[in-house]
Amino acid sequence: MRNHSSVLEFILLGLSEDAQIQALLFLLFLVIYLLTLVGNLMLLLVVKMDSHLHTPMYFFLGHLSFLDLCHSSVTVPKLLENLLSVRKSISVQSCLAQVFFVFATGGTESCLLAVMAYDRYVAISSPLLYGQVMNRQLCAGLVWGSWSLAFLDALINILFALNLDFCEAQHIHHFICELPSLYPLSCSDVYASFTTLLCSSFIHFFGNFLFILFSYTRILLTILGISSTSGRSKAFSTCSSHLTAVSFFYGSGLLRYLMPNSGSTQELVFSLQYSVITPMLNPLIYSLKNKEVKAAVRRMLRKYLQCFK
Repeated sequence: MRNHSSVLEFILLGLSEDAQIQALLFLLFLVIYLLTLVGNLMLLLVVKMDSHLHTPMYFFLGHLSFLDLCHSSVTVPKLLENLLSVRKSISVQSCLAQVFFVFATGGTESCLLAVMAYDRYVAISSPLLYGQVMNRQLCAGLVWGSWSLAFLDALINILFALNLDFCEAQHIHHFICELPSLYPLSCSDVYASFTTLLCSSFIHFFGNFLFILFSYTRILLTILGISSTSGRSKAFSTCSSHLTAVSFFYGSGLLRYLMPNSGSTQELVFSLQYSVITPMLNPLIYSLKNKEVKAAVRRMLRKYLQCFK
């Protein structure tokens, strides 16, 4: 690591300087984090234990839950620590590590949501061939491909970020380390890193978004060709959870990385949405709107209750 920086640590200014508000925010985000852990771990357990859910759709859903656990754990523990501490510091190395893992887990989720859109397209357009097309090898390859592409993208961005020098400015107007937040602090030229971030965000995230949009356009055309009302309703219901998850993720994550860095309240809200709130909501979205998941949860609860009798 080339390091000509005189700054050894940054100060995360966080969400508020008021001690009472910080205490309330700590309790709020602690509850959100615990709900995120419980919800995603339960969904992982249900998908693993219930044989009725051993299908491609729930295979991808299990990986999405694991991703949400990882993404939330990269950001929330440090947020909770800073809400209780007087000096809200983070070393330059830890900050860059957080940048890498936020980018890697967020990028993987973007790819996985695109994969899940393709899965829904195959299920609706070719239901008789669904099992043959979405076989175990293809599903595993798509998941590993999502992880690999995202980590490669994150690695390229962090290698350019390692060349940034930090001389005097230490204060980050944010609660976590994100690459756009580091540019105003750098005393070296940020053009290469900024251009890489812009291009990778456009190609990776916007590319996946266009693929999702294309998949749902094809899905909509297929559904409109279904003659029965019940058939159309069932087809729409299988996509509603995924569409909701896509809306939450892209409605905040993509905007955060494409908007100019300003430290504004809107910027903080977007970051909170995709890094803290969305990982908590995804298990609720996929369980409350999915009859098969709710049935699997009831079967698992009955099974464990019988064990205690």
